[in-house]
Amino acid sequence: MKRGMASKEEEDEIWDALKEQIRSDLEQKKRDLKEISMMLEQSQIEMNKLTQRNASITAHLQQMQSQFDAMPRGDIRMAYDSALDAQQRLFVMRGQVEKLQSDQNHLSEHVQLVGRIYEAMEGGLIGDPAKRGEGAAAQVVEMLIQAQEGERLRLSRQMHDGPAQALSNFILQTEIAMRLFDLDAVKARAELENLKIAATTTFQKVRDYIFELRPMMLDDLGLLPTLKRYVDIVRDETRLEVRLLLTGRERRLEAYQEVMIFRAIQELLYNTTRYAQATSAKVQVDVGEAFIKVTVDDDGRGYDTAMIEQGGGMGLKVIRDRVEMMGGKIEIDSVIGQGSRTIFELPVLERTGITQ
Repeated sequence: MKRGMASKEEEDEIWDALKEQIRSDLEQKKRDLKEISMMLEQSQIEMNKLTQRNASITAHLQQMQSQFDAMPRGDIRMAYDSALDAQQRLFVMRGQVEKLQSDQNHLSEHVQLVGRIYEAMEGGLIGDPAKRGEGAAAQVVEMLIQAQEGERLRLSRQMHDGPAQALSNFILQTEIAMRLFDLDAVKARAELENLKIAATTTFQKVRDYIFELRPMMLDDLGLLPTLKRYVDIVRDETRLEVRLLLTGRERRLEAYQEVMIFRAIQELLYNTTRYAQATSAKVQVDVGEAFIKVTVDDDGRGYDTAMIEQGGGMGLKVIRDRVEMMGGKIEIDSVIGQGSRTIFELPVLERTGITQ
């Protein structure tokens, strides 16, 4: 049904169903948070026990060194096997604790965010134009963008705590195996070295994938350093020659504004590498005192901008809608066979409470 054709009763039913869905999600996440907190407490206790055991075994190995030559080879091997087992168990448990801590932090942030959205809906900030005060639209945009980013952040942490953790564990195991390998089999040692190289290479790929999903340095260092890193990745992984030009005074912006700008540039460069058949692109970011201006050019095959209004180019439509909702303006210029240029400008929202 087209917008504006639903009756008041139908709109109220949809709104109530949406509020109930958000309330249900909030309650479920609270239960999940409680369960994870209990698991974290138990895992920390187990990790402390394993730490003590590992320290005891290490002390035993140090005592063995004084009589190493006189000890039977089987006893030495058994002692080192025990040490290896203790190290591996401790390593895995530490990874589990880190994962639970990450999940706990993420769920806590999610609960706070969904709680804010639910309170806003209950209070009429969202959905009741008569109760919306000045600045309410910007608050709604912030919450919606953060909610969407929450899913990307969850996937990023799953990658970090799953495949990336397993690969780092694999690297550790191969290094320990090489140190304890006493058969001097050249071929076996070469195979282990190849495994280590393969694991290290794959681990780097996983880290790059994590960066694509949610670059942690965006939270830690801000927009401009993250863009420098991202452009380097695009340049290394594609045949596209990307230039980045940064001007103006570098400073931190509001978190949701940094996310929005980064995602817009990411989407535009993705379109360039995937569809435009371009050989070069240029990204310009000018951080002025009142406005931040972003320009992305490419020398690709171009496209018909009318497709955006007709429902195509959903990525571009999302960028345009977000820019306009945040009080900015956007210009999309492209001619088939002559490349494309996208320019958008937003009011600068400086983040407060951050030491530069």
